[in-house]
Amino acid sequence: MRRSALNQVLVFAAFSAAWTALALYITGPAYRLGTPAVGVLALVGAARMFATPVAGRRTDRQGLDAVNLVCAVGAVVAGALLLTGHLGGAAGLVGLGAGMLLLDVATQSGQVANQARILALCPEARARLNTAYMTCAFLGGSAGSWLGVRAYAAFGWNGVCGLVMLLAGLALLRRALR
Repeated sequence: MRRSALNQVLVFAAFSAAWTALALYITGPAYRLGTPAVGVLALVGAARMFATPVAGRRTDRQGLDAVNLVCAVGAVVAGALLLTGHLGGAAGLVGLGAGMLLLDVATQSGQVANQARILALCPEARARLNTAYMTCAFLGGSAGSWLGVRAYAAFGWNGVCGLVMLLAGLALLRRALR
């Protein structure tokens, strides 16, 4: 339970940090787009619904840890890909969209694997286990939003991308130290 909860805390914190700061970034001086552009960019996240069944099948075939490893590596790569936002214009927006899509898929796929682990622990306590797990995940998401805004204010978009990579890297480190 603790392993799955901590993994999701870190990856969902990275996800929330990126999405919160992305709205500030593309509506700010770098792009000067309106809030509808944030909504359009968020539509790329809808593609993650196609990744969820794939993540479930991979979890069944390859195991929870293998899927979580791929998800954490994907989140680190997403943070690096988000740096292409500095290109500006269409190229920067494509990079931002691709990075956010990868981060969305990594977060959602990790969620599938982590919930499979916790729900298998004690079938008669599934609701309690899921409540504890989801509480941890959303606390991580809240902390990520808070950290994302602070990173953006202090270090700009590069700081947010670094934060995403740091949080996902911590998930990888936790896995290596288990």
